[in-house]
Amino acid sequence: MRALALFSGGLDSTLAMKLVVDQGIEVIAVNVNTGFGSTKDRLEHMQSMCDQIGAKLEILDLREEYLDEVLFDPKYGYGKTFNPCIDCHGFMFRYTGKLLEKYDASFMISGEVVGQRPMSQNKEAMGNVVRLSEHDDLIVRPLSAKVLPITKPEREGWINRDKLMDITGRSRARQLQMVKDIGLENFEPPAGGCLLTEINFSKRLEDFVKNDKMEIDDIDTLKFGRHLRLPDGAKLIVGRHQEDNNKLKETKSKKYDKARILDASGPLCLLQKDASESDKQLATKIIITYGRTELDKEYEVTYGSYSLKDTRMEDKASIAKYLI
Repeated sequence: MRALALFSGGLDSTLAMKLVVDQGIEVIAVNVNTGFGSTKDRLEHMQSMCDQIGAKLEILDLREEYLDEVLFDPKYGYGKTFNPCIDCHGFMFRYTGKLLEKYDASFMISGEVVGQRPMSQNKEAMGNVVRLSEHDDLIVRPLSAKVLPITKPEREGWINRDKLMDITGRSRARQLQMVKDIGLENFEPPAGGCLLTEINFSKRLEDFVKNDKMEIDDIDTLKFGRHLRLPDGAKLIVGRHQEDNNKLKETKSKKYDKARILDASGPLCLLQKDASESDKQLATKIIITYGRTELDKEYEVTYGSYSLKDTRMEDKASIAKYLI
């Protein structure tokens, strides 16, 4: 018997898999990459969690499908920010369900807990997720199974319902006790785990889609640096530190020119390629301001195949009105 698990790398999904593995069922942990999971590379952490509980890890890249099918037109709407949680979970189950035959798996599991999150993990919402999944009777939530309707894997004896749990609510006390019991190490503390639930990131995303069409290579540009919308509408992204600089340098988005100060140390920046001349000149001043530069001294900023010279702005407070 084999099961596919929706796996975020978080504690609940890890423990849900452990409950199933302990019944002698092989588990393949499917981490769905929508593009909005984290600013960090979590592959090493996810592999560690799988290794500790005896599951195999697979990454499913669905960034393009997520943009096309979910993010901008969710059937069940958004949460407090730009997070279409119900549609997102249904989407993940639907595509993971398409892999059941490929991996000769019989059912799917997840780490969802009834009542843990008010929008996406109440009984009604979890029922909506099942309907969106198009695999109505093949989804088991091991941590809350005993307070949810019985599913086919339980009815048919593929998995023993008596060995599953009845956790509800926001307390993680029982999960933390499980951590001690099984000796799980280096697990992540409970957290949202999705950038779409973060207010500042959602503001950036909302601003972007008001002004441009989102493509896969644009997603990572929203994760790093200071973001500014200039008067004529151009987008400017300014690296805040070396990590930002490195990430912005790696961007594959064709919407931007990479920019930096030629004759002083400073941030790596991205300026929208179709920026007006006025926005280019303002961007040059802003980039010089954030560099290690002197007041009233002229510096050169390169943008792809062209460059501009200017002096720095008097203070960063004058820049604040452009920040997103």
